[in-house]
Amino acid sequence: MTLDNHSTISEFILLGLSADPHIQALLFVLFLQIYLLTVTGNLMLLLVTRADSHLHTPMYFFLSHLSFLDMCFSSVTVPKLLENLLSQKKNISVKGCLAQVFFLFVSAATEVGLLAAMAYDRFAAICHPLLYGQVMNSLLCKGLACGSWGLGFFVALLNIFPAMNLDFFGDYIIPHYSCELPSLFPLSCSDVSSSFTVLLCSSLLGGLGTCFLIFYSYAHIGSTILRIVSFSGRRKAFSTCSSHLTAVLLYYDSAFLHYFMPTSGSPLELISVQYSVVSSLVNPLSSIA
Repeated sequence: MTLDNHSTISEFILLGLSADPHIQALLFVLFLQIYLLTVTGNLMLLLVTRADSHLHTPMYFFLSHLSFLDMCFSSVTVPKLLENLLSQKKNISVKGCLAQVFFLFVSAATEVGLLAAMAYDRFAAICHPLLYGQVMNSLLCKGLACGSWGLGFFVALLNIFPAMNLDFFGDYIIPHYSCELPSLFPLSCSDVSSSFTVLLCSSLLGGLGTCFLIFYSYAHIGSTILRIVSFSGRRKAFSTCSSHLTAVLLYYDSAFLHYFMPTSGSPLELISVQYSVVSSLVNPLSSIA
């Protein structure tokens, strides 16, 4: 059954961040600069990683995937946000909204998978340095990367199919600047219990599962670092994982604030911007700091 048979409306209205034209103009300039820096910075990192043979290591292999993902993540919402900041009618089609939902799921789930894979890489480098080359071989790195992308598409497909069967009538205003599945539930007259259950279970399993893997890796890393006698040895070991740990904390903290704080309709909506716009720029920088 097609989506058109399930909806009497053809588009949603995104309220955005502000109704003030002057603020909208300032936000457009700001977000355009951030978006251009994000695309340029991540693209340069991809090119440098590919061109420099010294960077053909597991860490930079995963970092290149993260950079490509961050470009995609930012491109899911920012272009539409920029368009709506300049237009009077801030609309998005129902199909376009669901497409945005789908690719947001792909980006978010793939990123947690990549962060978990990078945590395992740091675990192998610090806890088993003599076996690092054998453990983190090319086959395993490619498998972890493919597994992360597979997780992203699996979670996205798992959530988008129930969402495509939702009926939308009457109210069609989304109090955000982008489409996300939880913001569609109040607009639907269908029973959203199954879709909500799938969303909750996939988020808990994917988010908490990868978070546990990261915590487990860093628990062993911390234990290994504490057993190092020399201060310089401890500092060197910590420096190899501090940048990745920064990226992990940045992602999970912003995601927690984004999904668990009532940001809609308040200045705290900017927290959501930090999660979906700014983090794509900061992540690669913190990962190579």
